Amino acid sequence: MPDWLSNLEPHWAWLALGVLLAAAEIVAPGFFLIWLGFAAIVTGLIAWVVPLGIPAQLGIFAVLSFVALYGARRWLKANPITTTDPFLNQRASRLIGDVLTVTKAIEDGRGRAKVGDGEWPVHGPDTAEGGKVRVVSADGGVLVVEAA
Repeated sequence: MPDWLSNLEPHWAWLALGVLLAAAEIVAPGFFLIWLGFAAIVTGLIAWVVPLGIPAQLGIFAVLSFVALYGARRWLKANPITTTDPFLNQRASRLIGDVLTVTKAIEDGRGRAKVGDGEWPVHGPDTAEGGKVRVVSADGGVLVVEAA
């Protein structure tokens, strides 16, 4: 192990961990890691000012993590994130009302239709290839259609 690494003060490790957790929140957003990063940074600042052993630092990190996550959860429950788009991140539901061209004939209620530059499975009344159908709902990854 390099000398600089073995002589590294613990508070720098906490500060680095906090920055890494905050950066990980950007890569994998979930509004969770940012609070752990906050707890790690505050633990690092406390360890910088007050000489504490590793077990005490771990205890402070655990308590701060719990408090930060609990507080964030309560705040989010009281102030929910809202959007004007009810189908945000629901691609299949966004297609409701669109008219599609059948690319594989719908037989026995199953077929495929062109959506953008791809094809989606559809469920609906028998329709010949090239026919037009309108999306009325979505069932998982299958579009429910009717004759257009």
